[in-house]
Amino acid sequence: MNTKYYDLINQTFYFPQEEFTLNKDNLQFHNIDLMKLVEQYGTPLKFTYLPQISNNINKAKGWFRKAMEKHKYEGKYYYCYCTKSSHFEFVMNEAFKNNIHIETSSAFDVNIVENLMTQGKINKNTYVVCNGFKREQYIDNIAKLINNGHSKTIPVIDNYEELDLLQEKIEGKFKIGIRIAAEEEPKFEFYTSRLGIGYKNIVPFYRKQIQENKNVELKMLHFFINTGIRDTAYYWNELLKCMKVYIALKKECPTLDSLNIGGGFPIKNSLAFEYDYEYMISEILNQIKIACDDADVPVPHIFTEFGSFTVGESGGAIYQVLYQKQQNDREKWNMIDSSFITTLPDTWAINKRFVMMAVNRWNDTYERVLLGGLTCDSDDYYNSEQHMNAVYLPKYNKEKPLYIGFFNTGAYQETIGGFGGLHHCLIPQPKHILIDRDENGIVATEVFSEQQTADEVLKILGYEKKEK
Repeated sequence: MNTKYYDLINQTFYFPQEEFTLNKDNLQFHNIDLMKLVEQYGTPLKFTYLPQISNNINKAKGWFRKAMEKHKYEGKYYYCYCTKSSHFEFVMNEAFKNNIHIETSSAFDVNIVENLMTQGKINKNTYVVCNGFKREQYIDNIAKLINNGHSKTIPVIDNYEELDLLQEKIEGKFKIGIRIAAEEEPKFEFYTSRLGIGYKNIVPFYRKQIQENKNVELKMLHFFINTGIRDTAYYWNELLKCMKVYIALKKECPTLDSLNIGGGFPIKNSLAFEYDYEYMISEILNQIKIACDDADVPVPHIFTEFGSFTVGESGGAIYQVLYQKQQNDREKWNMIDSSFITTLPDTWAINKRFVMMAVNRWNDTYERVLLGGLTCDSDDYYNSEQHMNAVYLPKYNKEKPLYIGFFNTGAYQETIGGFGGLHHCLIPQPKHILIDRDENGIVATEVFSEQQTADEVLKILGYEKKEK
């Protein structure tokens, strides 16, 4: 019988895959032996494989270039990185090797932009697209960028008041975008997105506050669907509605020349993941071109704001199974040396699925298990609800340590989990390493942050040692 863990994976999925291969009975990620990382750095361990950031950026650029050639699309394409997915400097340094642009979500994002400018990572040709609900600090920071001469800063208007607030702070003429408040899928708890201005209100808003305003130039219409870019009747219908607004605006506003289709490209969340990126990009451009040609207006330049797609597939986490608890006849709990709530919060908050596999012992027999975290919280677990199906791992053996890996965790987990701060039950932040590869293919690793210590946690809580 084929009862080894390798047999299970091989019979269930196409394996090996581009980024996942096997070295004897140890898992490799982009040809990096994960057990060697465990031996060198221990667990729990977070890691970022930096080259994957550039890989995904250049894949998307290539897909758009190919689609534009195919459809004889005369607009340009601008790849923006959505900073809220991961604000870390090492992410920005890798991303901005690739001649891209940036999208911000809040006030402190603009401080990061200024830092990148100082370092020369961003220059006067870099678009800074400012999304989100804007209040005083964010408005001030945007105004500072524009007043200091960065003319390619584009605040995207989220509500009727923002334009007046920006004009109070910005000296002279500036460019803006307008965000469409998309109508959500029927299964949502609300009908219309809280972000942006409704479809029917955008042209009247332009006529009332922008058309005769000599200090404001409308450049961009922003369109984003909460469920992401997917091949569904809902998505194509919303895109068509967006194009009707764009065309109506373009006929009245000659400066409008760009359509921002936001983010929402999915990333691999299981070994069975399938998504035809090339088809979706090609068909989006095709639909935009058809609509514009029919209306006899020029096609817009295309902006995207890929966040998870940019950084998600670069990240991973490795845990050790510390102990197995047999709670009844059917349920075996493998307890890991960290917490899902604190280190992979999306597994707990939104039942998000990540690629999960054993790191070692692939030639051992397997069993069905549940995975439990260290906190004394009943919700600190990972099971078939988050996973593609039941969780199977090599059988627990006290004498043979088992390590498991979660992959494509690079977006949102550190910021949502509160990197370096306080965590539920005071479970420490794991050690985080960076993995890079030079032009000769040589892999190098370095520690970005050590595992959080008790002294660091107590300091946050106010328990600093006081001098006598």
